[in-house]
Amino acid sequence: MASATDIHTDTRRDYLSSHPWITFHLDLKAAPWTFWNHVGEAHSKCRHLARTPLPPALARKMERVYLAKGARASAAIEGNSLNEEQALAAVEGRLEVPHSQEYLQQELENVIRALAEIEAQIHTDGRFELTPEKLRALNAQVLNGLDVEDHVVPGEFRTNAIAVGNVYRGAPAQDCEHLVATLCHWLNGDDFARGGTGHAEDFLRAFLRAVLAHLYIAWIHPFGDGNGRSARLVEFGILTAAGIPSVAAHLLSNHYNATRSNYYRRLEHASKSGGDVIPFLAYAADGLVGQLQEQLNDVHELIVQATWVNYVHSMFPHATLTARRQRDLVLALPPDDFVPRAQLRGLTPRLADAYAGKGSKTVTRDLNALTKLELIERTQSGIRARRELVLSFLPRVAPGNENALGDALQAAL
Repeated sequence: MASATDIHTDTRRDYLSSHPWITFHLDLKAAPWTFWNHVGEAHSKCRHLARTPLPPALARKMERVYLAKGARASAAIEGNSLNEEQALAAVEGRLEVPHSQEYLQQELENVIRALAEIEAQIHTDGRFELTPEKLRALNAQVLNGLDVEDHVVPGEFRTNAIAVGNVYRGAPAQDCEHLVATLCHWLNGDDFARGGTGHAEDFLRAFLRAVLAHLYIAWIHPFGDGNGRSARLVEFGILTAAGIPSVAAHLLSNHYNATRSNYYRRLEHASKSGGDVIPFLAYAADGLVGQLQEQLNDVHELIVQATWVNYVHSMFPHATLTARRQRDLVLALPPDDFVPRAQLRGLTPRLADAYAGKGSKTVTRDLNALTKLELIERTQSGIRARRELVLSFLPRVAPGNENALGDALQAAL
């Protein structure tokens, strides 16, 4: 697909002998059919996600949750031990940690701020153009306020040799500036430009550009520290600018963190194989599909819950005290677990107030009314909400093919 750029022709560069796999060249002829299938499936799921309306409050919550997940994953790959709950607290500005963990909070909040600023910039001008200056600024953000080794200058290309764990050595320090400029020239060039031939091809080009940017920054390792986090910020920026929903653009970081040992093996293979990037691209595409399916499961759960709430409200058109009490009781009941009758009054503070001063006959009348409306199921174990009723709102499927819908809806229920 893509060829080496003219700027890559300086034969005096040391990396040509030490890192011959850095070629700024991509040939997808050997890519397996599964790669193309996964890219197509990821494209389809991203379009589905982008066109799924959610109530504003739920949409904002989802954005916060996935910002937290993505930032936490990117930091966790580098050893940050804060969990997703703490990451969400950091996104919402309420994280408090012991003094001994303040550096972990700083690391995480640096990534959160950088991700939020990238997204804000893209929503303002619609672009994320990778430049050496941009990459340096991202690295400075990643390392802001952190204690780093003496040889590390945040936002400045390194001047010393560096080893990437036990995987490989970074490119020669004297070539870092040249390599970063070459990378930006390649990724911003015609090889990865939107071709106007369709949304699917634009998605492919954005995916390739994002993952290759990540991979090449990891290979070059232009900074003394923070290279992985900087690479994943670039990946997020490229995907978001291409029109992929920001909640989905975080998912590759989640995949890398969830499969961390495989992530490092794929990076190692990409260099030791002489620059065979196809396995890494295939690994990223496969992981993106899996993460998107989990995300769509979350979206389906939100939709099912919102549909159920709307349906229950529609069953009580008259706002009497009795109707409101019965409606609140249904909405407080879980769909999977049976709640013993004796516990119904205390399910929520609102229900406790509604049933204050009422006898057991009131509870019985309410349960009889809800049973008649088919909103609840009653057994000796207790009572549960019949949320599966919302399945009747789905398009009909020919008998025997119900499983073709997949497990997502069942998971949502």
